[in-house]
Amino acid sequence: MYKILDKKILNNDVEKMEIHAPFVAKKCRAGQFIIVMVDEEGERVPLTIADYDREKESITIIYQKVGYSTKLLGQKNVGDSIFAVAGPLGKAIKHIKGKRIVGVAGGVGAAPIYPQLKEYKELGFQVDLILGARNKDYIILKEELEKVVDNFYICTDDGSLGRKGFVTDMLKELIAQDDEIDEVISIGPLRMMKAVVDITKEHNIRTSVSLNPIMIDGTGMCGGCRLTYGDETKFACVDGPDFDGFLVDFDELIARQGMYKKKEEEHICRLDQQIKK
Repeated sequence: MYKILDKKILNNDVEKMEIHAPFVAKKCRAGQFIIVMVDEEGERVPLTIADYDREKESITIIYQKVGYSTKLLGQKNVGDSIFAVAGPLGKAIKHIKGKRIVGVAGGVGAAPIYPQLKEYKELGFQVDLILGARNKDYIILKEELEKVVDNFYICTDDGSLGRKGFVTDMLKELIAQDDEIDEVISIGPLRMMKAVVDITKEHNIRTSVSLNPIMIDGTGMCGGCRLTYGDETKFACVDGPDFDGFLVDFDELIARQGMYKKKEEEHICRLDQQIKK
């Protein structure tokens, strides 16, 4: 059992939780994830390690309450325990040579991009971040991110915080201002990452994308996170979750992600009714 040390509600849909997990905290690196089982009969849920504290032997996760298991996790409080935490899984980020990193994140993509930018900042890179969301309520980890980035640009769909517009518009402006960008790290919805790659390809700027949104079982057994990567087939959970964005077939991933959308929505509605009972 893994004890919950701290919990914060970031908005109506997203929560942050610190968990005592000594073996994971000892070994984990930026880019890796864990598998969580809320109770003994629960499903296995892959969640990115948003932060870790080796001295406290703790890891931090950020989750969006969209399905039965994450909503069940949201019912847990400080002092409660989670049945199982397995990890660290996936491959840690590979550091590049250079001086400047630009992060582009959308929504809860702020959670997995934070440890990556933090690590690059500690290595002496200039770190800039473009963070987007629907409105100000969905901008998360603002204070934490401000501590590890040199320039912070916020974009919201309604203009309630930062500038009104898309992260891709801000990225185009930064590239136009300065072409000395060694790498762009993009984490968020598939369509957003595809749009970022379309821009960076034109300027031949190395781009890393995180495919954690498509992971299911986290071990490569289910095949749900398979992707066409150049002329190869890869699995996001065991070969990633971070990949060279130029080689990812986003159209294939987006098409597959939408195949069962209607069924998923029907299932979530039934689960909501069960939780309320």
